[in-house]
Amino acid sequence: MSGASGTPYAASVLRALLAAGEDVDLVVSRASRLTLLDETGHPFRDAHWRDDLRRWLSRGADGDAEAYGVTVGSPSADTDAVPVAVFGPGLGAPAGDVGGGSGGSGGSGGGSGGTVRYWSAGDLAAGPSSGSYPARGMVVVPASTASVAGIALGLSKDLLQRAASVTLKERRPLVVAVRETPLNGRTLGHLVDLDAAGAVVLPASPAFYAGAVHIRDLVDFVAGRALDAMGVPHTLYRRWKGELGGAQGQS
Repeated sequence: MSGASGTPYAASVLRALLAAGEDVDLVVSRASRLTLLDETGHPFRDAHWRDDLRRWLSRGADGDAEAYGVTVGSPSADTDAVPVAVFGPGLGAPAGDVGGGSGGSGGSGGGSGGTVRYWSAGDLAAGPSSGSYPARGMVVVPASTASVAGIALGLSKDLLQRAASVTLKERRPLVVAVRETPLNGRTLGHLVDLDAAGAVVLPASPAFYAGAVHIRDLVDFVAGRALDAMGVPHTLYRRWKGELGGAQGQS
């Protein structure tokens, strides 16, 4: 998660990953902490990240502070990853006991959920900084133009950029959900370079054919497209079925 505006996109992606039973390595850049504070009114602190994560994921894009149910468990004995269960709009019914992740075999919600392991953005010795650390891929959401430039140039100035560079060199899926407008020529060039390197450039550009009624619908559409690019199942938005006006008929 970089410092661009659009923290609800990141929250939606993270909630859906956990609901699908995926285990997540979370990196929150220094700049994104300021954006989180500005857009939600709440801090994200290293020493209190579990409480801050629960509060953040509970918040809906429409402003409801308790739109989602979030339960954060205790760290396991051999890792500081914590099990997280999330339920609410688009994610299914309340989960049962909070358990570990299912290794990607989960569905669209209502299960035990995945786990979150948090890494400080300044920790360049963290697991995701090495290609030998197991990972299915990486999503940068929202992606600032600064993070886009850093990843495209291979700067690795923080853990987010380093992990993205590792993802590219290991030929794993990398989704970059850039959130900026308008885009200048330099940034467009960086995005072309990322595409050439194998990344999926996914602008945070909501669509309206899915029958959006609330801000949450627009946010979840972008999050769902990011998950589609990663091959993660979800039910965040209505898919196109080749029928004009079909979404309006289901609203």
